[in-house]
Amino acid sequence: MIRLSNDIAYLSLEIGFEADIPTYSGGLGVLAGDTLKAAADVGLPYVGVTLLYRGGYFSQKLGPDGGQTPEPHPWNPESVLRPMTPRIVVPIDGREVVIRAWRLDIHGVNGHIVPVYYLDSDLPENDDAARRITDRLYDGGPDHRIRQEAILGIGGRRMLRAIGHDVKTLHMNEGHASFLCIELLSEYFARVREQTGKSAHLDAAAVAHVRHKCVFTTHTPVEAGHDRFAIESVRAIVGDHPLFERPDLYGESSANGGGVLNTTRLAMNFSKFSNAVARKHGEISRKMFPGYPIRSITNGIHATSWASPRVRALFDTHMPLWRHDNHDLRLAHAIPDKDLWEAHKGEKADMLRAVTERTGVELDPNALTVVFARRMTDYKRPGLVFADPDRLRSIAKDVGPIQFIFAGKAHPHDGRGQEIIRNIHRAARDLEGEVPVAFYPDYDIEIARHLVAGADVWLNNPRPPLEASGTSGMKAALNGVPSLSTLDGWWLEGWVEGVTGWAIGTEQEAPEKGPLLDEYDLSHAEAIYEKLGKAILPLYRRDRPEWIRVMKNAIALNGSYFTTQRMVSEYALRAYTA
Repeated sequence: MIRLSNDIAYLSLEIGFEADIPTYSGGLGVLAGDTLKAAADVGLPYVGVTLLYRGGYFSQKLGPDGGQTPEPHPWNPESVLRPMTPRIVVPIDGREVVIRAWRLDIHGVNGHIVPVYYLDSDLPENDDAARRITDRLYDGGPDHRIRQEAILGIGGRRMLRAIGHDVKTLHMNEGHASFLCIELLSEYFARVREQTGKSAHLDAAAVAHVRHKCVFTTHTPVEAGHDRFAIESVRAIVGDHPLFERPDLYGESSANGGGVLNTTRLAMNFSKFSNAVARKHGEISRKMFPGYPIRSITNGIHATSWASPRVRALFDTHMPLWRHDNHDLRLAHAIPDKDLWEAHKGEKADMLRAVTERTGVELDPNALTVVFARRMTDYKRPGLVFADPDRLRSIAKDVGPIQFIFAGKAHPHDGRGQEIIRNIHRAARDLEGEVPVAFYPDYDIEIARHLVAGADVWLNNPRPPLEASGTSGMKAALNGVPSLSTLDGWWLEGWVEGVTGWAIGTEQEAPEKGPLLDEYDLSHAEAIYEKLGKAILPLYRRDRPEWIRVMKNAIALNGSYFTTQRMVSEYALRAYTA
């Protein structure tokens, strides 16, 4: 590992470590948490920055029909975080908002510590509106998002200086952190005035100064997913700045003469290295933002966090150095078949017991158990497997028992996502007594750990090319669980048909979305039924040694490679020293 002497600040609007610290909503936050854990393991001088969110994200309550009701998810930061002394101020809406930080230490496998700072505006020095800025994750409209992102980018940089970190590189995880560039420019202007007595200008030297410090990662493969704010709203909230006279640097100019700040373009204009999170996502991103040299560093997972207790014990016995070097997992074929199968049976039994206790759905430990656990939103097509319920009935009757477990939240403002949850409940009632279907509510990190270890097959069927990467299948693979997935995101790199799992459809990208279930979707549903009925379920029931071989391949080929240990090493070698 290359050694870096100065700190690397990693700024992310959400970071997820454990379920009892609900400062994340899904994959982006969990990836951020896994990244910081891996940095601690390999000894990189990372420091993390995010917001506190005393109100968390939300707890998911489901009615009998699958109707989702979001409820507050308050928690007690004082019980897990340590308060820091420094106070900084961030200009918001024409007044100075006071910010403090709370610290969480992440301990690596060799004892290295990565501090993570949670920024908090809930202070008596602030008015009521300011105190609520950091209260909830992804809550409120565009103006509220500007305020939160100003605290992350501007406040994050100021807090790191106040605490005393010597930061050389700042890594923006998504465009949410791009207001950092505003603060770095302001620092440069102040330094020039101090050294020369003259005012600095936003020239090539200023841009180069900031670019030398910044790295940027985009996770979004669709235009609509990139934050855009009216420049006049940004100016009104954070104050005027020379940058706001340069639409060529902050993003876009509209036809009516106004301007739109595109946080992704702002971040890339001021970064020495920009990357997507899978090879296919890199291709999509370069088409979306022509002229920008967007590289690819494929996401990973923190292996120690996501290997189940029984699987970890096997790794410790047969590959004792795997925590220090995840690549040792390539030796997974050394695990005796019986031991791996018994470990999986134990994890599956624990998962089925938990699901039944929570949902009341009786599940069969001998049935092939297919799990889908993702954010409930349209492009991920959570209910695609129910396009033809009679096909599922036929498979269960003619080939063998099969059952499904679903989990995932729909954003409170995503009506279509909430409708999908109701549709899954409707399908469960329709198939009752023939194909058991359970929906495990209030999906979080702890539930995810049970599901990725206890599933027999991990189902993932987004519409290509809308999956930037995806990491849930990586977590499953680490536990010996093969994927059945569309050829998109990371699966294009991890898929070997019948070896590490199975593909749904071909690499053909989806056309523009048609009806609710258009011809493209139905072709993928048909592919799911074909693979389940003719390849996966027969193999599972009739050839246990070959099934275990697939499980070991999932660990050896995918579990050993798709890790954040490998990922942060790539960042260190390719991005931070660029």
